Amino acid sequence: MILIGSQRGGASQLASHLMNDRDNDHVTVEELRGFLADDLHGALSEAHAIAKGTRCKQFLFSLSFNPPKNADVSIDGLREAADRAEDLLGLGEQPRAIVIHEKNGRRHAHVVWSRIDADEMKAINLPHFKSRLGGLSKDLYLEHGWELPEGHRENGWKSPLNFTLAEWQQAKRLDLDPREIKQIFQGCWQQSDGLNGLRHALEEHGYFLAKGDRRGVVALDIHGEVYSVARWTGVKTKELQARLKGHEALPAVDDVSKNIRSRMSQRLRAHIQEDRQKQREEEKPLLTQRASMVAAQRAEREQLARRQEQRLRAEQKQRAQRLHTGIRGVWELLTGKARAIRKQNEQEAYQGYLRDRDQRERVYAEQAKERKEIQQRMDALQAKHREERMRLARRVVEVLRHTDEAARMKARAMRLRERGHDLDLGL
Repeated sequence: MILIGSQRGGASQLASHLMNDRDNDHVTVEELRGFLADDLHGALSEAHAIAKGTRCKQFLFSLSFNPPKNADVSIDGLREAADRAEDLLGLGEQPRAIVIHEKNGRRHAHVVWSRIDADEMKAINLPHFKSRLGGLSKDLYLEHGWELPEGHRENGWKSPLNFTLAEWQQAKRLDLDPREIKQIFQGCWQQSDGLNGLRHALEEHGYFLAKGDRRGVVALDIHGEVYSVARWTGVKTKELQARLKGHEALPAVDDVSKNIRSRMSQRLRAHIQEDRQKQREEEKPLLTQRASMVAAQRAEREQLARRQEQRLRAEQKQRAQRLHTGIRGVWELLTGKARAIRKQNEQEAYQGYLRDRDQRERVYAEQAKERKEIQQRMDALQAKHREERMRLARRVVEVLRHTDEAARMKARAMRLRERGHDLDLGL
């Protein structure tokens, strides 16, 4: 599975992000180990409070575990991966939280550790954690028999389609899949050998090069959105500037933006807007169905949690009644019966934990099957929309080129007429 980790602070922001149930179908706090609080915000606030006794600003280590799209990994499988990661990084026995997200018919995990050793009051160093996690990622793929991602095979253990939160949000504003945009930029980069080649390749997809701030190279789409070429191609700035010789002569962002607006007719802009609105309307029935299904699933899980909590309290009460006080309690303690009762209680409590966990997993399996049926239809519709957007982008480029050609021909005709007029006057 893909492992993406980072050292960070911002306990409150991270807790809010991980508990976000707007962008996830279901969010479950699976484990809080080593914290006094019984909720994620409280747990990460504890880690922040302890870190204030040190100079460490990035007192948390956050790691996401993303199985392949069609893999169904159990809670125990995700927990085992977290155990192996913490042993590898030297975070064993550190306070940690495990949060499970379910989205788009898939389940993945986020694990957050406190880096602060409370006994020594210093942060645990994590040298070379990216390369270590890359090795663990490879082991997990091979052990589960999953097909290695193409990007992993070509580029070490870094997927060429990884994207940052900023990239995701930029693409989301335009109803695009960031993986789609990244594939376009990386494909154009691979097939080009210089500035003109990259310019023509990107323009085929509706992106136009410009000169950004600090001598950087950016691209604008037909909506005026600006994209960092280095970021979206995954190429370092020095390598990009070395290949794109002469990029300093590119027009500024404002000039390219004005040029695109002037070349696009009102009718063409309306057609683009209508296309986007049509796609949203096509998605509405599936989105409504998904929202209704998720609400019903959440209600089912909440009902199961209440029933399990009631049963747990009843069983705890029953086990507590086995231990006596007074003279009888002393006698049971002396004869060893009290120890046998406690051992029996512990075994029953653990069996109850396994039973409840298995119940939750069965509910998850049934709900995941229902969710995947909708997700398959959504994936097919989104693939259709992506193809439509690609065709529209190519059509827009054709129209703009035709407009440019018509403008050049008109300007040439005017120059010829002016030259002919000058000749008539004997000039």
